Amino acid sequence: MDHQVVEVPVSALSVVGSPRTSGADPEHVEALAAMGEEFPPIIVHRATMQVIDGVHRLEVAKLQGRRTIAAKFFEGAPEDAFVLAVQSNAVHGLPLSLADRKRAAERIIRTHPQWSARRLAATVGVSPGTVAEIRRKMFGDPGEGDVRVGRDGKVRPINGAEGRRIATELIVEKPELSLRQIARAAGVSPETVRSLRNRLRRAESPAGAEPGWPGGTAPDGQSGPVDLAAGRGRRQDRAAVVQRLKADPALRLSVTGRDLLRLLNIHMIRTDEWESLIESVPPHCRGAVAQLARGCAEIWAEFATQVDGRIASTA
Repeated sequence: MDHQVVEVPVSALSVVGSPRTSGADPEHVEALAAMGEEFPPIIVHRATMQVIDGVHRLEVAKLQGRRTIAAKFFEGAPEDAFVLAVQSNAVHGLPLSLADRKRAAERIIRTHPQWSARRLAATVGVSPGTVAEIRRKMFGDPGEGDVRVGRDGKVRPINGAEGRRIATELIVEKPELSLRQIARAAGVSPETVRSLRNRLRRAESPAGAEPGWPGGTAPDGQSGPVDLAAGRGRRQDRAAVVQRLKADPALRLSVTGRDLLRLLNIHMIRTDEWESLIESVPPHCRGAVAQLARGCAEIWAEFATQVDGRIASTA
């Protein structure tokens, strides 16, 4: 973007294509005009003269009868200009409505299909789950080999299980490779590779989760429906481990240790209790509950990765 400030004729500017589909808010325009102060320059797409950021400031200029307004020019492509418009409205000024943000997400999905849900969500101001749902309605479920570009600019596979499978194969076939080399080739994080390598050393399942456990993966490492009945024996094994941990003075005699034990114990409910919980979720809450459950699973997965990292560093 050109940082030089220039005076642009008000009559030459357009607000067509703005993410704010309802146009400027009259009350907000009047409130800005009443402030009686100088505002920052608006941002204009040079090729189309469309206002990227500053629709309300433009309306204030018109209300005050001004012929020109201070502006900075953006030189990029129209689709990138729209992204900048959405980002600008997300950080200051009158926020976009939820409907406008969802429409913006749909438009950016079409122009930037390679962006990850988290990157797009951070840009638009909605949740990653909302972005994923919009994308599914537009294009259906992603293909096995599809990838996304995250907020950090790195390319990762959409199917995390596929990335872990590739990393596991590389760990076995080329043990001389570094964590970062394997992570780069598989599209996963170095910490994920470290966790997989540690699990392989302990002869555990590389997938890091067991069938029958909510948020787990199928035996072949591919994501699939959770078979709650199949996990009954494993649940009993886990419950036995939790009971042993409860007897450990290092945990039960400290506040944080007792907090950890309580969190672990919450998940030790019976298979029929999980089924009862699933059935009790009202239809209108299912999306929110599923999104929260996935978020909790991600937190526990990251917790496990960090604990595995401590084990490796101690060893």
